[in-house]
Amino acid sequence: MNPIIESQIDGLKEVAHNLWWTWNQSAQLIFKELATMVWEETNHNAVAVLNSISPAELQARLRESTFGESVKEMLTDFDQYMHREKTWGSVNMAEFQQHPIAYFSPEFALHESLPIYSGGLGVLSGDHIKSASDLGIPMVGIGLFYRQGYFHQTLAVDGWQHETYVTNDPHNLPITLLRDKAGKPVVTFVEIGHSIVKLYVWKLNIGRIKLYLLDSNHPDNEEHYRELTARTYGGDITTRICQEIAMGIGGVRLLNTIGVEPSVYHMNEGHSAFLGLELAREKLLEGKTIEEAFAWVKEHCVFTTHTPVPAGHDRFTKDLMLFTLSNYSATLGISIDKIMEYGRVNPYDDKETFCMTVFALKMSRSTNAVSALHGDVTRKMWQGLFPDKPVEQVPITHITNGVHILGWMNSPTRKFWHKFLGEDWEYHIMQGDFWHKVSDPNFIPDEEIWALRYNLRRLLIEFTRMRLKEQQRRAGGNGVKLFDTFLSPDALTIGFSRRFATYKRAPLIFANIEKSLSMFNNEDRPLQIIFAGKAHPKDDNGKALIKRVVELSKHPQLFGKVAFIENYDINVARFLISGCDIWLNTPRRPLEASGTSGQKIAIHGGLNLGILDGWWREGYDSTNGFAIGKDEHPDNEKEQDRVDEENLYSVLLNEVIPTFYNRDAANIPRLWIMKIRKAMQTLIPKFNTDRMVADYATRIYKK
Repeated sequence: MNPIIESQIDGLKEVAHNLWWTWNQSAQLIFKELATMVWEETNHNAVAVLNSISPAELQARLRESTFGESVKEMLTDFDQYMHREKTWGSVNMAEFQQHPIAYFSPEFALHESLPIYSGGLGVLSGDHIKSASDLGIPMVGIGLFYRQGYFHQTLAVDGWQHETYVTNDPHNLPITLLRDKAGKPVVTFVEIGHSIVKLYVWKLNIGRIKLYLLDSNHPDNEEHYRELTARTYGGDITTRICQEIAMGIGGVRLLNTIGVEPSVYHMNEGHSAFLGLELAREKLLEGKTIEEAFAWVKEHCVFTTHTPVPAGHDRFTKDLMLFTLSNYSATLGISIDKIMEYGRVNPYDDKETFCMTVFALKMSRSTNAVSALHGDVTRKMWQGLFPDKPVEQVPITHITNGVHILGWMNSPTRKFWHKFLGEDWEYHIMQGDFWHKVSDPNFIPDEEIWALRYNLRRLLIEFTRMRLKEQQRRAGGNGVKLFDTFLSPDALTIGFSRRFATYKRAPLIFANIEKSLSMFNNEDRPLQIIFAGKAHPKDDNGKALIKRVVELSKHPQLFGKVAFIENYDINVARFLISGCDIWLNTPRRPLEASGTSGQKIAIHGGLNLGILDGWWREGYDSTNGFAIGKDEHPDNEKEQDRVDEENLYSVLLNEVIPTFYNRDAANIPRLWIMKIRKAMQTLIPKFNTDRMVADYATRIYKK
């Protein structure tokens, strides 16, 4: 074989197994061109594409000069990315090069072709490590390999959600079974009850970062433990504690096995907090006292909490702790009673359960919430742990979440920014001064921004029509042709896609149906909305919200103007956040810890319309989007719903719709585009994970 061709084949295989390609447009186009149908049918899976092509075909394709040159350029970009010596991390985090940060999270949403995630927490985790790679921050990730992932959502004719689980084939995923020098699979283990549970390890490459996922599907395990890591947040409370033992204790043991000595252990949410027990066990074996061991743990652990609702924090009874950890506590040399004390606000209250968040708080030198308002809520929630401090002095800070900008962009948007900001714009994402230029119409004409918006809206509408046709066929319904003209590329398009939890109030825009029908049926100023999202399998109230939205989409006066897309995933999200003119967010304040979906739209020229909760409370400045109400909320839930409903209709009717449809002689909404420019200028450089991870590095990881 030609050595150049052989080198390119090896390079394509390496890139396919490194998720760097998921935020590199050139790489994506290459894999798509190799096997377009496979690319589409596998939800854009580079590994599956290569697996579908014979060596003879791949060699032939690479001999074509234009395609071969594209591959050569892409591989050069990849090599330069992987071996760039001077990065933000090499300059600012030099002392961490030999002892990286160990980042533990229960889920990682990295790409639609790797369906091992549930939702927001996973998206945050995935974006975190992508930016850590971009910045060159030394980091290793630890999580679980969910062979069946989260559920596949289908809706019955009446709109009720049904769940099915599809088993992922590792052969067609960008993961590799971790093996030792002798070629044997690396296996770590944990003690659960009276059993030893062995864990395989799958390795993912995310740019410069290694992510290790633990898998209990080992032949030596009892059958019920083989299924332990099968599903994201699957099973009952016993499954939950066992998964958390596997991730926390098993993760620390894995790092020891592969010779990684972290300088910091970052617990992203409390699910991994049992790592503190294992770290303490190691120090006890070295001869330290219990007090010294846990002091060492606290010095090396940091904790991020995402949950503003007390009921959302994992709590385990003493009986469950005894059942799962009795043997482990014997090896630890600490009784279950003593362990329980570490997980209680009041250590000596025998009626209080063990709370993973409390344990994580006690085991960490630094704790942070994920927005300023969430910081206030969290300090109040856990003030009982610091009875000698007023609430404002409770030692919990905040770092507001961001998004990995490049990973959420589609092709037209990327081309737009390359055209106006140059090929190296990607290295200036978190530099506020760099984005000031977008405010100048002489630099980027209004006509160019409006053309981008039409392009992206058209792509979303055609995607929605295609998905609705698929849903109709699957449900056995007729009338597929009706969807050929569903939605309008000229109409103001609202997007609402996220987890269908009741506090997010998805149908709030339809709370007053008469007002809604009036807005949606205005022929001069048409309005339309696209929904997507999953309810937890056990959340019937959330499922009822989905059913309500589906019923509304079939209303005679709303048909063709309201859509619900099944099986929300990263791919669906990418179309929605790029194509919608308005991103709607209506949580009951202050229950949105941060939220990140709305942070993804500014780069595409979309605007936010939301309650001043989470990140939007910090992002909104009156010129860069729209607010529902003021920076306050009634304490009474019913009153809050009533006030928010009134404010939502008011801002839609008096601000959003008039501004969008206020056109000049060229049919361009100049004032709307002015808001787009403001959003780009103020939101892009601030609400991204490059800035977020840099904040973690300087404020949290460094002592």
